[in-house]
Amino acid sequence: MTRGAVARLHGTGDVRVADEPVRDPQPGEGLVRIEAVGLCGSDLHWFEEGGIGDARLTRPVVPGHEFAGVVEGGPLDGRRVAVDPALPCGVCARCLEGHRNLCPDVVFAGHGDCDGGLRQYLCWPASALHPLPDGFDGVTGAMLEPLGVAIHAHDLGHVHLGDDVAVVGCGPIGLLQIQVARAAGARVALAVDPLAHRREAAERAGAELVVAPDDAPDLAVDVTFEIAGNDAAVDLAMRVTRPGGRLVLAGIPTDDRTSFSAGLARRRGLTIAMVRRMGEVYPRAIRLVERGDVDVASLVTHRYPLSGAADAFELAAARAGLKVVVEPSPRATTA
Repeated sequence: MTRGAVARLHGTGDVRVADEPVRDPQPGEGLVRIEAVGLCGSDLHWFEEGGIGDARLTRPVVPGHEFAGVVEGGPLDGRRVAVDPALPCGVCARCLEGHRNLCPDVVFAGHGDCDGGLRQYLCWPASALHPLPDGFDGVTGAMLEPLGVAIHAHDLGHVHLGDDVAVVGCGPIGLLQIQVARAAGARVALAVDPLAHRREAAERAGAELVVAPDDAPDLAVDVTFEIAGNDAAVDLAMRVTRPGGRLVLAGIPTDDRTSFSAGLARRRGLTIAMVRRMGEVYPRAIRLVERGDVDVASLVTHRYPLSGAADAFELAAARAGLKVVVEPSPRATTA
């Protein structure tokens, strides 16, 4: 029987790597040898808090929903693919309306009862495997998922050509948000983050004014993206958005609650949109990277083997660097 290494989260701060059997793919599935897995802020909620929102860790789970690899066997044999972590039902009203990200019965890698990508091998529906162009490596493929979230948030912002936008929170998705906005013809007038190395990255990404939260001026941008996940960031985002503007909330709060001044939001007549993962945006994400409009590789600052997954989580939780990637071993053992 073929076996492969797997990293499981057993509890808060408890990541263990062990060998497990690799099941054979079922009809309609592909066997993917996982090359790269990005650690996302939502993964850190699981690692640090044992859950995210109202979902709690009830069994040891394999984290990881930003991942890519090479298919072994079947019609896609030998193709490098990005793996869409979301498997919506396809038949509910939300799916039929085209809002697959809002499917109430969605199965999502690394969430709940569905094991994710931090392993050497994974069987996954072939319909959710996106073949990558020549020249894309596994890390680039893994970065398409957070880029997809940024694209979806951009769509919710209804950003127009020539708009001024602000980004509050310059982690990996915030930095991608800056790139997406600029690629779409908007000016990123302001980027805000408390961490100096993230502010430096925001400057490199093309934001014009980059400041710490306490130094943020009162501006009047057309659209603001909040990607920090705390009330202070939401309040700041409201203050820099013009009356009649749009505010897109993509940050995930630790305690599953967001509060803000109703008076401020009401007097400014703000339209507020909430980000729930993404829709069918992988093809667009691939094109943006292929054309050079978005540089995802520049965000990857740390790489770990699968055996170092626990250390990777600790470093990511310390908010050191930008994107932390785990690269599972390319080969499984045969017993």
